[in-house]
Amino acid sequence: MTPLLQRPAVRNALAPVAVGLVILVAWQAACAAWHVPSYLFPAPTDIAESLDANLGTLLRALVRTLKVTLMAFLAATIAGTLIAFLFVQSRLIEVCFFPYAIMMQVTPIVAVAPLIIILVKDTFWSLTVCATVIAIFPVISNTTIGLRSVDPGLLSYFRMNKASRWQVLTRLRVPSALPFFLAGLRISSGLALIGAVVAEFVAGTGGRSAGLAYEILQSSFQLDIPRMFAALLLITVTGVLLSACMALVSRSLLSWHESVMEEGR
Repeated sequence: MTPLLQRPAVRNALAPVAVGLVILVAWQAACAAWHVPSYLFPAPTDIAESLDANLGTLLRALVRTLKVTLMAFLAATIAGTLIAFLFVQSRLIEVCFFPYAIMMQVTPIVAVAPLIIILVKDTFWSLTVCATVIAIFPVISNTTIGLRSVDPGLLSYFRMNKASRWQVLTRLRVPSALPFFLAGLRISSGLALIGAVVAEFVAGTGGRSAGLAYEILQSSFQLDIPRMFAALLLITVTGVLLSACMALVSRSLLSWHESVMEEGR
């Protein structure tokens, strides 16, 4: 029987935890040794105390940010996949419209977010649109590459057997594109969270619709740096969990693929 610590899944889970614990211990020791004030750079214990004291408020803000993130991720997945399917139907369509997808990716969201917030009156949907603009490009790019990355021999075989365009798409291109598509979703999930937080910063929404970005801003204005770090910690943990969920989905759907088989070694 393989020892527990030698199992790939256990080793892969424990290794980053061990590194994180070492960093936290060194961080705490450095703050204690140099007597760093918490309003300049809080120690992990200060952050933990602030998180415990403000847990209810921060969790409510996290839920609001997470709603925007998940809605933007869903919109980016659906819209990005449909656009990629459209691109793969014709090189001319891809050549005409792919540069505009790149423009959405390289244009800073802080430059266009105020316009989106003005045009879309509802705060939730304006934030969702901003986050979607950031998250959609990896889905479009990866899915388009995947749909075009088919074995030429298989493609010739399908054409030789007079397969319809729909049959080529569903039975050849889509299975070939699945690893690329899931890799794009993994990137997009993190970008959706980033987009939601950045949009909240730009919008400056407060009150009942306040997300974690507003809590960070308020904490910085009040010089409550431990609370600010606590909010940042929640954002970081959320991003890690989103990535872990997408990795789990990828491993489940791609158990036959060499990339997943390599991870298990």
